[in-house]
Formats: sequence, C-alpha cells, structure tokens
Amino acid sequence: MGYFDLQINGYGGVDFNQDELTPEGLHTACQYLERDGVSGILATFITEKVETMCHRIERLVRLREADPLAQRLIAGIHIEGPFISDQTGYRGAHPLDAICPANLESAKKLIDSGNGLVRLFTLAPERDAEMKVIRMLKKNGIAVSAGHTDATRDQLRAAVDAGLTLATHVGNGCPMVMNRHDNIVQRILSLSESITPCFIADGVHVPFFALKNYLAIAGMDRAVVVTDAMAAAGMGPGRYRISRWDLEVGEDLAVWAPDRSHLVGSAGTMQRSERNLMQYLGLSKEQCTNLLIRNPRSCISWTG
Repeated sequence: MGYFDLQINGYGGVDFNQDELTPEGLHTACQYLERDGVSGILATFITEKVETMCHRIERLVRLREADPLAQRLIAGIHIEGPFISDQTGYRGAHPLDAICPANLESAKKLIDSGNGLVRLFTLAPERDAEMKVIRMLKKNGIAVSAGHTDATRDQLRAAVDAGLTLATHVGNGCPMVMNRHDNIVQRILSLSESITPCFIADGVHVPFFALKNYLAIAGMDRAVVVTDAMAAAGMGPGRYRISRWDLEVGEDLAVWAPDRSHLVGSAGTMQRSERNLMQYLGLSKEQCTNLLIRNPRSCISWTG
C-alpha cells in the first residue's frame, strides 16, 4: 500500500489548477506520482471565482474518467477555498478578489462539479454563518477541514459540533507574527482530540523541532502528513517556469521566488517527507506509515 496524500495541487510539471488541463498532462502527473510511491491522492483546487473552480474541477473529472491510471491514483477532490479568511497572512497566497463568505449555493455548485468525487473541503469556520455549509458537507459525506482561518476556540468547537474533523496544513496559512499563546495553531492543537491536524514535513513550512512538538500533542494515531505539492513536485531541485511563474526549487524541495524573497509553495514528495520524519524527528517506519498512509486514508474513509 503506497502513500496517500490529501493535498496535491499539481505534480511532475503539471498544474491541476489550470483552465486547460490536458489528458497528457494529467497522465504525466499520475505517472510521476506512481513513480514516487504514491497510490492515492486528493487533487486539490484552490481559491478562484466559483465558476472558474467549477470549470477546472469538471475538466479534471472528465479527464480522469478516460484514464485508468488517473482513476486508480486520484481517489477524490479536495476543495481549498474560497470560503476562507480574507485577512492578510491567514489567506496565504489565495487571491483576495475570489475569497468570499461561505454560502450554500456556491458550496453546492462546487461539490456538484465534482460529480461525487469531492472528499474534503477546507474552509474558515468564522466565515460559515451558523455552520450551515459545514452541516451540508457532512450530510453529503464530505470531510471538512479548518484552514486559512483565525477562528476562535469557540468557533472551532461549534464547527466540530457541526461536523468539522480536520485542520489543513497547521502552522501555515497564518501570519508570521501572532499572539504568543492565543493563536490558531494553539487553538487547533488544544482540540486535537476532535480535530485531526495535517502538517507539511519539509522543515521549511514548519521547522522540524516545532513539528516534533505538534505531533507529540496530536499523537501518531491521529495526525496526518501532506505535501501540499504544486506543479514543480517530483522534478527535483532547480529553476522552472510553470504557467506565469518563475520558480526556484531548493534542496529542501521548498519552492521559492527566484530572489528567495518568499515561499511560493512546496515541491515536496511523500518519499522525502518520510525520510525527513525518520532522520530529523527520529520516527519509526510504523509511525511514518500511520502519518503518510493509514491516517489520511481513514480521514476520508478510503479503502481503495
């Protein structure tokens, strides 16, 4: 049983978040994923205008239906946004003009575009009035995750009561400077008996010493490791031009602007994540199997 990644935005030079994804592109991305030991992913779509997101999701669904390899590897879809915080820092790289409060009409359009494949939906609980969207998603069998959020502890509890079960890339999607105690990372970890936290294990998005602390709180039987990989993933260190961006992938597989002024994303692989966990955190093979294979599958009840 291979790795299972809940958050893949692209791979092998192919961006899932494009308007004209080709059959060849999707197949190539899946070939790279299979080469790197991955047996299942959630293809992840990030914030854009709802109509644009729906178009992109529908296109991937159609292409997947015609490709046996894609059917085998793409277990479902993860929608990240557009119902996230519009505050600087918390929204991360998501475009401000496409972020909006959660509403049932848009949420239904998004999940309908997935034709039954949407398995996970990331939103900010404070943007979901009365937790109506969370309840609707749970009713439809879709796991709900808190991400790009500054929800209070009470808002997180209310979201859990409505059906929220995960937290997306904890330690990211938040400002570099926050209250030293009452911040979104601490709030989520304080509710780790109810919220499964997901982490990026490249040592850049979360320093290894901090990740060790977070995993000690969450527990190896509940936490999940994701790559949050974008199109440069699987291609190794180097300079690339993908879509409109010039990118530099470092030895740590973090993706930087060419002047290294800011992170652009992750080109991490699950293989590299496992090596990091064993080398820098001293985890056992069995613990890595939980974080990279068993736990993510159980989060979306995937047995394929």
